[in-house]
Amino acid sequence: MFWNEPNNLSHWDFHLDPDWAVYSRMVKLASEAVSAEDGKVLKVLGGISPIDPGFIRNLKGKGVLDAVDVVAVHGFPLDWNHWTIHEWPEKLSGIQAVTDLPVWVSEVGVSTFGAEEVQEFGLKRSAELLVGRAERIHWYSLYDLPRTWPATTRHREAEGSAYYRHFYMGLLREDGTPKRALRLFPEYAPSLGICQWFHFEDHRLEGAVNWLRRLGVRKLRTGLSWADSFRPNAGDWFDRQMRALDGFELTLTFCFTPDSRGLRPDHTSPPSRPEEFAEFCAAMVRRYALAGA
Repeated sequence: MFWNEPNNLSHWDFHLDPDWAVYSRMVKLASEAVSAEDGKVLKVLGGISPIDPGFIRNLKGKGVLDAVDVVAVHGFPLDWNHWTIHEWPEKLSGIQAVTDLPVWVSEVGVSTFGAEEVQEFGLKRSAELLVGRAERIHWYSLYDLPRTWPATTRHREAEGSAYYRHFYMGLLREDGTPKRALRLFPEYAPSLGICQWFHFEDHRLEGAVNWLRRLGVRKLRTGLSWADSFRPNAGDWFDRQMRALDGFELTLTFCFTPDSRGLRPDHTSPPSRPEEFAEFCAAMVRRYALAGA
């Protein structure tokens, strides 16, 4: 998957790329580079949030959809979106109307910010509305985000309660204890997968793998960070992560610009040289898809 929520300012600074021309070129270059390494790897457009058919039409006009095999959407109607959970079929149909490509739901979730019962309802109703309508569905997420870690948003605490909801999206609390909705999840696996991001040298990796197997998860979405690839011992961490995740059907999201490679020094910045992102994607495919995790 090429990037995460490219139409969301918290993940792509479209003030520096107002018509997504840089993003479009970057995806096409990355797609070509990945295909040159392994033509069997499915290429997925970064999951969009908000779910916007106009954004897909824009990229289609730039030839981006000719370079990918799948488009993906993210939806959080009980937390951040201005539509109800019952509108999920309509939201999928809106994207399906502007592309013939398969549409995956690469993130859907509900926080326990207000009450665990809300997540319990949200899991059940999301599964009822999405299973059978999308080939891949990834519930976000397995673990709560630790409170000592920052959520990947642009304005942080200035977003008010919208920011703090990021910390309560897991089926497990930060300490690994289950929430109410966890007991329901095996009823929907493996039709429901999981999206779980792992931070650099994440201490939760082994525990997460154990839980994923216990829950019957087969499809897992996570990421390999281009920015992290510039850290000392990055290759060792990537290898450890990919070995631990061997056996799952992985959707690997390539994203986050290194400070030294952006139009400005921030992970949301468009890269100054999009071909460098393509080189990173090719290197990861060569290291893992070809050699094996």
